[in-house]
Amino acid sequence: MIQEFPYIYTLDLLGTLVFAISGYLTAADKKFDLFGAAVISLVTALGGGTIRDMLIGSHPVGWMINANYLYAVLAGIGISILFKRHIERLRRTLFLFDSIGIAIFTIVGLQKTLGYNVSPFIAAIMGTTSAVFGGVVRDILSGEVPLIFRKEVYATACFVGGLFYLFLCWLGMGTGWAASITVLIIISIRILAVRFKWSLPRIG
Repeated sequence: MIQEFPYIYTLDLLGTLVFAISGYLTAADKKFDLFGAAVISLVTALGGGTIRDMLIGSHPVGWMINANYLYAVLAGIGISILFKRHIERLRRTLFLFDSIGIAIFTIVGLQKTLGYNVSPFIAAIMGTTSAVFGGVVRDILSGEVPLIFRKEVYATACFVGGLFYLFLCWLGMGTGWAASITVLIIISIRILAVRFKWSLPRIG
């Protein structure tokens, strides 16, 4: 699908860059050194896609084939170093880009998984994995409880969006339109969940 719709590929790279910046800022908050910050940026941006590719048997993993993803991570690190103070004032803007990023990663991961002849339901799970597991690895390495295990509606938005994408395709809608609508749905769920403090019930 990425080759058919270059704008999705462009947004995929943008999401990678923004996730790299997010990872760097997390590392900076934890007072990591430059190497540690680079590692956190890398796993935040590429961890989800790497885990997905390993699970579906896609070797080598995507960023080893297309170096543009590594360049996007390096660009994110460079931007973070040069403009850290300015970026920290744009946390809300970064939240929006983060929401765009997880939406794009959900669709790209889902579509790639479908190419490996797995069930649509599993593909939706792999799409969600692509979107959120980089953040899981980031939080674990940073000594935090991963965001998706806390109260925020995060992975749920991706999974619901993935199922909705599959439903639109089942109805016969073109993949480009289905992807665009689904991206808007995931972003909307994420923004509304934060705005109105939606959350899944806690146990215990």
